[in-house]
Amino acid sequence: MQRWRGYDAAPGGWGRSVVTIGVFDGLHKGHQATIGHAVARARQLGVQSVVVTFDPHPAEVVRPGSHPAVLTEPARKAELIEALGVDVLCVVPFTPEFSRLPAEAFVHDILVEHLHAALVVVGENFRFGHRAAGDVALLERLGRTFGFSVEGAPLVAEESTVFSSTYIRACVDAGDVTAAAAALGRPHRVEGVVVRGDQRGRELGFPTANLLCHRHVAVPADGVYAAWLVRRGHRERLAAAVSVGTNPTFSGRERRVEAYALDFSGDLYGERVALDFVAHLRGQIKYDSIEPLLAQMRQDVERTRRALA
Repeated sequence: MQRWRGYDAAPGGWGRSVVTIGVFDGLHKGHQATIGHAVARARQLGVQSVVVTFDPHPAEVVRPGSHPAVLTEPARKAELIEALGVDVLCVVPFTPEFSRLPAEAFVHDILVEHLHAALVVVGENFRFGHRAAGDVALLERLGRTFGFSVEGAPLVAEESTVFSSTYIRACVDAGDVTAAAAALGRPHRVEGVVVRGDQRGRELGFPTANLLCHRHVAVPADGVYAAWLVRRGHRERLAAAVSVGTNPTFSGRERRVEAYALDFSGDLYGERVALDFVAHLRGQIKYDSIEPLLAQMRQDVERTRRALA
């Protein structure tokens, strides 16, 4: 898959293409259906498939400080898009100037002048241009003017629940990682670099990897979870009991993500790892002494084994 920074990176002599556009945070089942449809139509037409997305999240530029929790970091999103068979990922820098681009100019500059769209595939709730003034109906009218077709992809739902990034963020925020995984089609993932913490877990016999995560990442609600710890550089996956919270037994104040990798004795410091959250085991509990905490941690480990078996 080719990766372009900006639509003006399209090479000279670029032919027609099938384009789909969106933030695509999470790459959930609805996004997968939209992108998959674009890829299939591109192959039918014998042209290239292009996914256009944006960085940073448009909300942060339009309403500074309102950046929603990120479900999928850029590198992971690119991996997932590539796995869908896309030919080109075009990441458009979302700047204040770009945010003021009128809907008609958005279509002309991106879809017509640079990507030479033969077909545009978008979700039925797609909006574009300054103040999100453009919708699918306007896109269809402009398509008739500029010579491209538009196909809307229906929203994906199960049991009356429409899958959306907003819905998945709510699931993650509530600690319902099972519902989040059902909408994503895979476990919710949090990535970070392993840094040194208080070393308290090592003293207790449960050494943990303390993850330093991006400030906007969607971290599940405080509690204990069963997860897979993925060592990105080693292509290794380890079962892990993960604690999210402030360590109330020790009067902690800093919210942390700490993973105890079962049956692992190596050193993870400095590694960038990922946690794929599979099941919520319990909420955070404050204990009066170390002994009941240790007993609970042993139970957490056994419940993690069963959840991941």
